[in-house]
Amino acid sequence: MPVRQPDPVQEPRLSYLIGRLDRALRRQIEQAVKPHGLTVPQYTTLSVLRRHRGLSNAQLARRALTTPQSMSEVITALERGGLISREADPGHGRIIRTELTPAGVAVLDRCEPLITEIENRMMAELAGSDRDRLPQFLRSCVRMLASGAES
Repeated sequence: MPVRQPDPVQEPRLSYLIGRLDRALRRQIEQAVKPHGLTVPQYTTLSVLRRHRGLSNAQLARRALTTPQSMSEVITALERGGLISREADPGHGRIIRTELTPAGVAVLDRCEPLITEIENRMMAELAGSDRDRLPQFLRSCVRMLASGAES
């Protein structure tokens, strides 16, 4: 009977590496924002609101990569903490628009350098040109999967 040779060592799949990166990054962000009274979803929501003012809960949920139900809990906690304010959209009373308060801007200002440090550490071994192109590559990957395009 022939002896079966072991499979050659294979590199992990890209999806596995991205999953590991996601978990490691979330842990690092969690440790960075926790002393400022935030969870990762709360930090993400504040960060999204800085770039896109006046979003509804549904829009926030999509951009913060969470469910509308989870976003409702995040919004409640942030509003209770005085980090956001909400008011009805003048053109559509059923839509509630969300904005950062000065306290929300201040806590975000304290967290942003910490997140920048994490991202810099994450990319420390990449050459400058690779660091510059990485966001473009990642956006392309997201776009291709979000559009349903198959390769």
